[in-house]
Amino acid sequence: MFSHKGKTRTDKHNLGLASLLSFVAGLVNVVGFMAVSKLTTNITGHFAYFIDEAFTLRFTQAFHTALYIFFFFLGAFFSNFMVEIYSRIRENLVYIIPTFTEAVILLSIGIFGNFLIKYSPDIIALCLLFAMGMQNSLVTSISHSVVRTTHLTGLFTDMGIEFSQLFFYKDKEHKTKLVKSIKLRLTIIWMFFLGGIIGGILYKYFGIRTLFLGSSILLVGLIYDFVKIRILLIKRKHL
Repeated sequence: MFSHKGKTRTDKHNLGLASLLSFVAGLVNVVGFMAVSKLTTNITGHFAYFIDEAFTLRFTQAFHTALYIFFFFLGAFFSNFMVEIYSRIRENLVYIIPTFTEAVILLSIGIFGNFLIKYSPDIIALCLLFAMGMQNSLVTSISHSVVRTTHLTGLFTDMGIEFSQLFFYKDKEHKTKLVKSIKLRLTIIWMFFLGGIIGGILYKYFGIRTLFLGSSILLVGLIYDFVKIRILLIKRKHL
């Protein structure tokens, strides 16, 4: 799921990756907004806020919003920097540091979140945007831009294009490819939606600690992939 990159990836790998990470993104999106009333999985809205704040001379708020945008970028930069380094050492391990770092960030915010909400809510927003920037960069790199999980605008655009193409491309091969792509995008949308619903429900009972679930899902995904790789290596040795 994580460890297959480029040509070795299959539709099954992309579907599994999309399900796992879009669920986490949906959960972070809702929990982050409920906790600090900020968008924490994408930066499109922050650009509008930044321009509004700059033109109304609210420079302190504009600076904070610019930091939100920068930290999403910084997360994407850090993630791909790690991917490039590890791709030159051991390609099937490129996912470990970005995913583990994201899991640690979610875990840390879950632990210290109640304190930060009172005294420095911006730190929560910055950390979650950094984590989502990492996730979006990692999944884009691993899947060769087939999967994106932290926002839905591009997904609905691509899906609208592909649904329209179903009326014009009648050859079986092209139509099968379109159906697979639509299925993948629908999975991402549904899991993002499901993650948001579960995040909203759990937030009523656990508050910011709901992020423990997102962290656990990422760690379980890492452990599953690591065990799977070890089993494959053992099997190859015995062949």
